[in-house]
Amino acid sequence: MLTTLTSAWANLRTRRHLFAGAFVAVALGAALVASMGLGLAAAADPPAGKPQRFAAQPVVVMPHDTLTVEVDRGPRRAHDSKKIPHPQPVDKELLRELAELGTVHRDHLAPDAVGVDASVAAVREVVGDRAQVLTGAARRLANPGAERDAQAVVAVRAMLGTAGGVSAFVAVFVTASTFAFVVALRRREFGLLRLAGATPGRVRRQLFTEALAVGVAASATGCALGSWGAPLLARALIDNGIAPPWFTVNGTGAPQSTYWTSWTYWTSWPFQLAFWTGLFVAIAGAWAASRRAGRIGPVDALRDADVDTDVMPWSRRIVGAALLTLGLGLSVHTLWTDPSALLKRKTYTTQPMILITAAAALAPLLVRPMLRMIRLPGAVGLLVRENAATSVRRTAAVAAPVLVTVALAGSLMGSAESVSAAKAQEANEQTNSQLITTGNELSLTQRPVPGAAALSPSASTAVFVREEGTALVRSEAHAVSDPAALASTSRLPVVSGDIRHLDDRSIVVNEEWEHHRVGDRLTVWLGDGHRTTLRIAAVLAHGTGDNGAYVTMANAGAAPVDRIDVRLTPGASPAAVTDALRAATSGHDVRVRTAAAWLDATHPRVKPQTRQGMLLLLGIALTYTAISLAGTQLMAASVRDGELRALRRAGATPAQVRLMLAGEALVAVAAGTALGLAVTGLNLGGLAAALDLLSPESGAGVGAGLEAEVVVPWGVVSSAVGVCAVVAVGAGVLGAGRGHRNGVSG
Repeated sequence: MLTTLTSAWANLRTRRHLFAGAFVAVALGAALVASMGLGLAAAADPPAGKPQRFAAQPVVVMPHDTLTVEVDRGPRRAHDSKKIPHPQPVDKELLRELAELGTVHRDHLAPDAVGVDASVAAVREVVGDRAQVLTGAARRLANPGAERDAQAVVAVRAMLGTAGGVSAFVAVFVTASTFAFVVALRRREFGLLRLAGATPGRVRRQLFTEALAVGVAASATGCALGSWGAPLLARALIDNGIAPPWFTVNGTGAPQSTYWTSWTYWTSWPFQLAFWTGLFVAIAGAWAASRRAGRIGPVDALRDADVDTDVMPWSRRIVGAALLTLGLGLSVHTLWTDPSALLKRKTYTTQPMILITAAAALAPLLVRPMLRMIRLPGAVGLLVRENAATSVRRTAAVAAPVLVTVALAGSLMGSAESVSAAKAQEANEQTNSQLITTGNELSLTQRPVPGAAALSPSASTAVFVREEGTALVRSEAHAVSDPAALASTSRLPVVSGDIRHLDDRSIVVNEEWEHHRVGDRLTVWLGDGHRTTLRIAAVLAHGTGDNGAYVTMANAGAAPVDRIDVRLTPGASPAAVTDALRAATSGHDVRVRTAAAWLDATHPRVKPQTRQGMLLLLGIALTYTAISLAGTQLMAASVRDGELRALRRAGATPAQVRLMLAGEALVAVAAGTALGLAVTGLNLGGLAAALDLLSPESGAGVGAGLEAEVVVPWGVVSSAVGVCAVVAVGAGVLGAGRGHRNGVSG
């Protein structure tokens, strides 16, 4: 054991140029995991904040804003809860009883909350279970914008969860690949050890000891970097409008310097996860390579160190093929059973990882035939092709992170843009009005409006249904006052029934609902929590998922009108009708726009927050890839001194050597780009097939109004490839060009 430790320490000191790349890869991976984990921890436990509304009153009474329904969970009964959008106001009888205890402060005619100057115990006794009683810091729930901030925190959790998963995927893959490359560069050393009498077990123990040392040091460094990077991540989320302005990384309100020095902070789950993930990846990367190094005989190891042969063990081929089959199988299964699922963010951000991993696992097998097809002019071009083709490990080590970055950029951003484009097209197809008025608490002071053939006021609300008895499902809904006007101002994708038959005792649902047959009666909970039974009047196609339910205003509770669709009479002037609408409409933030302008504003190609979140995620992945490329190129250059000196002695000029090194880097980047685009094509192809199945022509979604338009984000992909090429070429040339030692400099 002592001999192994001594040998490992000596190797770490003398071969630090090799282990530097693995150290940086593990440290950066741990830093990413720690930063994302700290952000998730902060979003899970946001700072309490201070009460603003009714801050002078000791007690605030609010109506219940949560709907709780009993559901089946296996053999037992449980409860499922959802937030309701329009809680009922505090009822008059309760207000009268509270007034007998003390002064009741309110700021609305139909109050959604009241402050009470009375003792907490007395208020609780009077209220019972009829409403919520808030005291202390909990009074902040009555603040203006509290619901908006809560939704922003949920968005932060979703974004960080996605980014954390993608970042962990990139970190684990690239770190394992880098460490395996370190081991591959030392195959000649292992051959000499075997010739000197070292057993396969001795080689494996040495590699494990080195990996353990590098993993511990790098993981600890990564945790420290993560603690520094988490506040920067939080600031980036705030600056890009993803997180609310008060979002902080520690969530305690204590000074950062004090919190970071506490033992509780450094033993929290994000650091535990980051440290052990980094250590596991380092050891796992060494394990896979050490098993193969230990199995090869001394002579084979020496020969294999000069020319890469048999770089794909059967175990890796089997794993890669299995992942490829799984990825393609999942896409086909989803297309067959529920094509609309491929349009959901959870699907198109996670499912591509399987195909990306499969392509990365098979990269050494795929790179060689691709390189053989390349034809470059001149002697330098021949050297570039032959060096890249005979050094498959080095080429694949450069191509793999490029593959991952290109595939992530193309698949994630392309899917987001394609789905957004489909949603925008669907909204355009379903809009049959010329003018749309939006605002808060809209109302028409006069009817009819001159020049308006149909006016369709609507309110945003929600309905809840218990599906299969096991879950309470929320569905976004629109409440309308005139179903006939709705039919005139819209072109909804009706599959069966007639939306004009909608009344106060019925509902319009879509095909995604468990029960969607016209005439069936459903038990639903409305936006204010009331339970009722409604008959299905019409069924809409599912489409992109934006075709929600429709009810009448009588079933919308206190939902305020926020939109009025207007269809003009033939020959009416849009400008004149716009002026008449402005004069006839009261409310807050009233805006009258053409349907085209409203669609452009509300259905952009990708929502700004979504785009910023995607770019932030891809920026993290690209940064990791760039560092990995630089480390790989520098490690590879450190063992090529003899080869480059031989080229100089054979008559190659320093410029030709540099050109050869740059060409090898570009060829490897090109191979990774080609594989990444192939994976992108498979992922976006599945999305295109889903859009095609949901299009009206397919018959699967009559009236859905979708076209199989897929957007490839060439700008983002090109930028990622450009960065990878610059880093790979720069590191490859600079790493090998260290003066007269290798003859690159004249």
